[in-house]
Amino acid sequence: MGTSHSLYAQRPGYTLIKEVSAFREHFQKESSAVQTIESSFRQDKILIALTEKITATGKFWFKRSDRVKIEYKKPFIYTMVLNGDKMLVRDGQKESQINVRSNKLFQQVNRIMIDCVQGTILQSKDFDSKVFEDENTFLLELTPKARTLREFFETIVLTVEKKNYSASSIEMNEPSGDKTTIIFSDKKVNTPIEDAVFAL
Repeated sequence: MGTSHSLYAQRPGYTLIKEVSAFREHFQKESSAVQTIESSFRQDKILIALTEKITATGKFWFKRSDRVKIEYKKPFIYTMVLNGDKMLVRDGQKESQINVRSNKLFQQVNRIMIDCVQGTILQSKDFDSKVFEDENTFLLELTPKARTLREFFETIVLTVEKKNYSASSIEMNEPSGDKTTIIFSDKKVNTPIEDAVFAL
């Protein structure tokens, strides 16, 4: 498995950006202007073993830096709030707080999510990245370097809107063939979000 094949090299309409280091600097600068995101989302999980797709919908909030809230509304009610090193999970009436620092994997997965949303993922030393573009979007294909991450992700594919450098979808491909895609819609970028939204 010396050469990793790119899932998107042959993707119609997308071309490879060869100057990744110049793009990385530009991307970092532009995406740093995204201070808040409020959005609806749809999450599709495809389970190879069951040959079925599980779809969930909900609301998403982000505030720079390191504050994320994901609220699933259908078909189940489940809330996750990440605020710095602390994380709250509310499942029905059950609530649990997690110190993200004490769990290395949790820390890495949350870091990936935040890095994807706030546009700092290309700075991560944990991934090799390829960048593609079409007329309206950039497509970042991230392949994890560390063995611990490779156990969970084969690739992570992030699409970013050119008009405001905010994420439009995050796709996580697992070694098993299972795939989770989160698609953001009705996005409001840089509108005020109260800190209380992320209260633990």
